[in-house]
Amino acid sequence: MGRLFGTDGVRGVAITELTCELAMNIGRAAALVLAKYKNNEKKATILIGKDTRISSDTLEAALIAGIASVGACAELLGVVPTPALAYLIKEFDADGGIMISASHNPFEDNGIKLFSGSGEKLPDEVEEEIEEYILDEPEKILIKSGAEVGIIRSLYSGKDTYINYLKESTGGDLSGLRLIFDCANGSACSCAEVFSEMGAVCDFTGNEPNGLNINKNCGSTHLNALSEKVKAGNYHAGIAFDGDADRCLFIDEKGAEVSGDKIIALLAKSMKEKGELKNNTAVVTIMSNLGFHEFMRENGINTVSTKVGDRYVYEEMKKNAHNIGGENSGHIILSDYATTGDGLLTAARFLRLLKESGKPLSELAAYIKDYPQILIGVKISPEMRATWSENKRITEVIEEAEAYFGGSRQGRVNVRASGTEPLLRIMIEGKDQSDVELWVKKIKEVVENELCV
Repeated sequence: MGRLFGTDGVRGVAITELTCELAMNIGRAAALVLAKYKNNEKKATILIGKDTRISSDTLEAALIAGIASVGACAELLGVVPTPALAYLIKEFDADGGIMISASHNPFEDNGIKLFSGSGEKLPDEVEEEIEEYILDEPEKILIKSGAEVGIIRSLYSGKDTYINYLKESTGGDLSGLRLIFDCANGSACSCAEVFSEMGAVCDFTGNEPNGLNINKNCGSTHLNALSEKVKAGNYHAGIAFDGDADRCLFIDEKGAEVSGDKIIALLAKSMKEKGELKNNTAVVTIMSNLGFHEFMRENGINTVSTKVGDRYVYEEMKKNAHNIGGENSGHIILSDYATTGDGLLTAARFLRLLKESGKPLSELAAYIKDYPQILIGVKISPEMRATWSENKRITEVIEEAEAYFGGSRQGRVNVRASGTEPLLRIMIEGKDQSDVELWVKKIKEVVENELCV
């Protein structure tokens, strides 16, 4: 992680941590750097999308001021999913894009995600170049005046272009399916009507954003309410998005969660059967369940694991020409169609699979076993995110856990700092639930004693 950028952009409490001044400077530096890589002789054009947080309008205004002040043009998409921004950058031949969103975080937080002119998240070295402008060499940011000032335009019709792309990419209708969608009171609210247009009978929840309720007891991080609605409403499935709609998870007709691992596994199997799975390989992260890997081996599909973060999954996919990958959290990348995780696209492709199978979702998901897995986050001070692994007591208890879950117990331990929040994430997986619970508790207690906030 860089000095400003985490694994998914710049995040913090809006206005007090992620300040208007910082947003303006990110707009300035990003416009200069992105234009250089696109080698555009005209005024650079940066697309801006946002989610529904109360702070998004304020940060958008600051970004616009920064972009225009260095002579670049800002084109405003309004409230759209993050993957819509990524797609529209290429569609409209822009120099880059900025998404204002803190994804699954609570409404108080916000974030700034940067995309290149190819619609891809920026590599570390480009983010570092932007950081250098902001933190080390602000005097190199030249402010324009007169006719050289950038222009601001509205491009709200971009949403319709993205919706049409979703319909074309799915290659089939969803008639006969009865579905309920949880839009997390976020960006998905702007585009979820696409599923009705594709023929499904749809109901929606979490679709009344007020600036304060994004991800609040709804969306892909809070599935209980959707589960109850699915069971009570006799739906074929429920689909939950996160705040910026770059991820989705499913609920089967019985009310059980269908994880990102299972979605990836079933899509990859279907793609293999149709001759569409490039290199016979799916890319996941080290957090994917052991049951996922067993299913893939049984079906003769290779897997490659990366460190946590959908950007690293995409980098591996691009490097070796793989066309499916993602995370258990529901960030799923279908690179034949998208350059980033796309919750709506994933949902559409998976619903097509469900319809074609003629089987209940619970039956499809049952083919993939889940090993007991617990993932928790322990709050730590922001400065400890970079140095926690130097604590001897913490590393000792992690080593004890790794030794315990080695060999015949067939488990694994992963402890890492979050790339988006001041948290230490502890994940343990094993065959026995009580063992998993015991060791999660042990590590958590040591972390709290050593790194209490």
